[in-house]
Amino acid sequence: MNPHWSKEGVVYQIYPRSFQDSNQDGIGDLQGIIQRIPYLQSLGITMVWLSPVYQSPNDDNGYDISDYYAIHPDFGSMEDMLELIQKLHEVNIRIIMDLVVNHTSDEHVWFQKSVQKISPYDQFYHWSPVKKNWGSFFGGEAWTFHKERGEYYLHLFSKKQPDLNWTNPLVREEVKRICDFWLSRGVDGFRCDVINLISKREGLPKGRWTPILCGKEHYLNEPKIHGYLQELRDDVFSKYDCFTVGETVFITPDQALSYIHKDIRELDMVFQFEHMASDQWGVKWFIRPFRMKRLKKSLSKWQRRLDQVGWNSLYLENHDQARSVNRFGSVDIRERSAKCLMTMLYFQQGTPYIYQGQEIAMTNGDFTKLEEFQDIETKNIFQFGTKSLHLSPKRMMKKIFYASRDNARTPMQWDETEYAGFSRVKPWLKVNSNHSTLNVKQSLEDPDSVLHYVKNIIELRKKHPVIVYGRYEDVLYSNPHFYSYLREDDTTRLLVICHFGKKPHRLPKTVLLDGYQLLLTNHDLQPNERLFLPYEARVYSKKK
Repeated sequence: MNPHWSKEGVVYQIYPRSFQDSNQDGIGDLQGIIQRIPYLQSLGITMVWLSPVYQSPNDDNGYDISDYYAIHPDFGSMEDMLELIQKLHEVNIRIIMDLVVNHTSDEHVWFQKSVQKISPYDQFYHWSPVKKNWGSFFGGEAWTFHKERGEYYLHLFSKKQPDLNWTNPLVREEVKRICDFWLSRGVDGFRCDVINLISKREGLPKGRWTPILCGKEHYLNEPKIHGYLQELRDDVFSKYDCFTVGETVFITPDQALSYIHKDIRELDMVFQFEHMASDQWGVKWFIRPFRMKRLKKSLSKWQRRLDQVGWNSLYLENHDQARSVNRFGSVDIRERSAKCLMTMLYFQQGTPYIYQGQEIAMTNGDFTKLEEFQDIETKNIFQFGTKSLHLSPKRMMKKIFYASRDNARTPMQWDETEYAGFSRVKPWLKVNSNHSTLNVKQSLEDPDSVLHYVKNIIELRKKHPVIVYGRYEDVLYSNPHFYSYLREDDTTRLLVICHFGKKPHRLPKTVLLDGYQLLLTNHDLQPNERLFLPYEARVYSKKK
C-alpha cells in the first residue's frame, strides 16, 4: 500500500457542542477547542474531525446547514475557525470537516428559492407532484407536501433536511465551490456525510413497502454516484493534499471497493456499519444481545477483503452511536473491557478514530425520561415506534436509553466539578453523574487508566509500521471466546489476543507463544500465562 499521512495517523472526533464551553453559555465552541489543543497534542493524535459548525437552525444539531460559508454563532466566528485551523497546524494536527451535501436545511436560500421556482434553483432539490412511499431514516415518510410550491419534496432524514438533486450540474458546481472554499483555508479533508445516498434513481420510482426505510433500493449506491464523486475528485480534491472518508450506510466490502480501491480512489476510505450491528437486527432500534462472534465475523471480513487494495476506518464510537463500553464491553469492568475493545480494534489495518470521551471510557448518559433527550432522531423514533409500530412507551424508552445518539453527546467529562469542567453553567445536555469519578483529570493522574492505555497504543502505532501496513490473518477464528489475529510484515509478527468470554478461559494449545515478547496488556500477568480473564487483552511481538 502507498504510504500516506491519513493512514499513519490517528483521528480524534470532536462534537463541538459538547466538548468545551469557553464563554459560559452552556454550549461548546471553537475557542473551547482551542483551549484544549494541548490536551489533544498530549494524546498523540494527528488529525481532528470536527462535526458541523456551519450556520444552521439546528433541527439536527448542525447536520441541517443553512449557510456553508458561515460559522454558527453558538460556536464563534469565522475568525475563530481560522484561528483553530492555524493553531492545530502549528502543533502538526490536521483538521477534517464534515461535508454534508446529501441535503441542506430547508432554511437554506437554495431551498427557499426552489420553493418559489426561481431559476436556477427550481430543480436544486427533488420535487414530485405525487407522494412516493419512501421511508425516512428518522422514521415516517420521506416525502412531504410543501403548500407553497404545491409539490412533495424528498427528505431522507428530517423534514427540515431536503435532499439535493445531484443530477443538476449546478448543484455539483456549488458543492465544488464549498469544498474549494474550505480546503483553500487550510482544511485537510472531509468526512462526507451519508455520501452513498446522494444519487437517486432516475424517475424517482415508488418504493416496495416495508415498515422501515422503504424505497432504499432507489438511492443506495446508485450507479451515477461514481461519476459525481470522480468529478469532485478530479476538479477539487486532486488539487490539494487532502483525504476523504465517506459515511456509507448498508454497504458491503465489494461495494466499498467501488469507491476506495487503490486504482479508483473516489474516496480514500469509508465508514461502514456492519460491525455496529453486532447488537442489532440490522437497524439500531431492533436490539439483540451483543455477540463477539458477530463483531469478529464482520471486522475480519472487512480486513481480509480490503487488504492491500483498500483501507479501513477503525471505529466503535461516534456522534451517532451509543458508547461502546455499554454496547460491546462491560460497565462492571469498564476500564478493562474498554482497553480490550481498543486493543482488538486499533491493531487492525486501517486508520483509528477516537471519539471524544472514548479515551476515558465514558458511558451512556444517565437519562431518566424522554424530555431529557434533545436528539430529533430519538424523538421521532419514539413517536414512530409507539404510533406506527404500536410498541409500548416503556419498550420504546428501553430502546432509547440503550441506543439514542444523545448517549454519545453528553458533555465531555474533564473534572469532578458540578458540570464536569465543560462549563460553569448548566449545559445544553445533561452531564453524566459519574463524572465525579470518571474524568480526564482523574485519568491523567492514574498511570493505569484507559487514557494512558490509549496514548500507549498511539505511540506503538508510530513505532511499529507493521501495525499500520502489515498483513492481517485470523487466529482461532471459530473460537467463541477469543478474537485473535496476526499482523505481519517482512521483519515483524504481532499476535493480538482479546478474550471476550464472561468467564476465564485458557488459550488453546494450538496458539504458540514461544519466541514472542509481551508488547502490551490490560492486566498484570505472569510470563507465559495462558489463562485469560474476561475482557483480557494482550499483544505479543517477535522479529522474523
